[in-house]
Amino acid sequence: MKPSSPMSFTSSSLPRKTRLSPYLFTLLAFILFVCVLYGEDFMCIFGQLEPTFNLQPSPKPSNKKPEKLAFAIGKTEENCDVFSGKWVRDEVSRPQYEEWECPYIQPQLTCQERGRPDKDYQFWRWQPNHCDLPSFNATLMLETLRGKRMMYVGDSLNRGMFVSMICLLHRVIPNDQRSIKTSGSLTVFTAKEYNATIEFYWAPFLLESNSDDAIVHRVSDRVVRKGSINKHGRHWKGVDIVVFNTYLWWMTGLKMKILQGSFEDKEKVITEVSTEDAYRMGMKSMLRWVKNNMDRKKTRVFFTSMSPTHAKGIDWGAEPGQNCYNQTTLIEDPNYWGSDCRKSIMKVIGDVFGRSKTPITFLNITQMSNYRKDAHTSIYKKQWSPLTSEQIANPTSYADCVHWCLPGLQDTWNELLFAKLFYP
Repeated sequence: MKPSSPMSFTSSSLPRKTRLSPYLFTLLAFILFVCVLYGEDFMCIFGQLEPTFNLQPSPKPSNKKPEKLAFAIGKTEENCDVFSGKWVRDEVSRPQYEEWECPYIQPQLTCQERGRPDKDYQFWRWQPNHCDLPSFNATLMLETLRGKRMMYVGDSLNRGMFVSMICLLHRVIPNDQRSIKTSGSLTVFTAKEYNATIEFYWAPFLLESNSDDAIVHRVSDRVVRKGSINKHGRHWKGVDIVVFNTYLWWMTGLKMKILQGSFEDKEKVITEVSTEDAYRMGMKSMLRWVKNNMDRKKTRVFFTSMSPTHAKGIDWGAEPGQNCYNQTTLIEDPNYWGSDCRKSIMKVIGDVFGRSKTPITFLNITQMSNYRKDAHTSIYKKQWSPLTSEQIANPTSYADCVHWCLPGLQDTWNELLFAKLFYP
């Protein structure tokens, strides 16, 4: 936040007996210049911005009433952090739908159909420490979306969240009043009676990359094009609620390849930068796009933090070589943080969002999801290719510890989205 313009001090404006020395005048001028240039940084340092992972700058002191966010109908209870809490067993209200009754779940996420022997992962409810989550209300959500568009943008984890949302809603929509269609990177679920759409757009980096094909995208040598968010962003314009995510696809190692020109160039200029710097570039591009294309009075923007994997059992005290396969219990250590979740990336998010005045709501699902080593699809999914005899003999070797069974954990992510949409 920039301070108001300072008064101009000149020697002629002061009584002769109190004339400032040239040295003192120079010092004052320098101090004022630094305050103007770095005022926002000083405020962050001295705690006038909220904590890093809240990511929302405190409003400037004003006599005006605080601006009401679009779609809000209330406020979160005072001192309530809905992202800090614990999982509690709940066999009454969970699951909120059955796997067999929601026809939109991809075969990569239908764990019961693929032979998972237990259902324990479906019976956990998130309980914040100092308050309660508002109950998910499908009718309220649909009425809010009447005549509007909601879109999830990102990778397959955001696609899982998209599918979770339409499964949470589909019960109150008659069969002949709903449809779903996929065309390239865009999947559109339509609730006809409400003239509403809930959509998913495949863009694992948000920026243009060599992994943009919605079907053939498992590229190991990944390249992201700098300054290219409009390539995908033109498909997001006009959306009323947008939920972004991007993380896992950036984790190719310590470096990331950045294309300076175009993928069409014969001679490509590619540089390697640290993953953190590359990710910072992506976050800044996203925020610029939001600032230039979203109406803060009518639209809402969310960003979902990193979804943890549980590929290293040694992280929670298991034997080396174990992972999420055959895990049916939760991690109980409240301070647990898996090695796959880079805290340096969380710091980048905090730095970039904390300095931005672009209104965006951060959904911090990382810590709560870290406890859920039981909730992954593991081996209970449709396989992309036939399993070898060696894999069959060692299920740990092909267990998917990235994606999540539905119904399950990602329904809670949408409950948190619901809470922050209506009770920010």
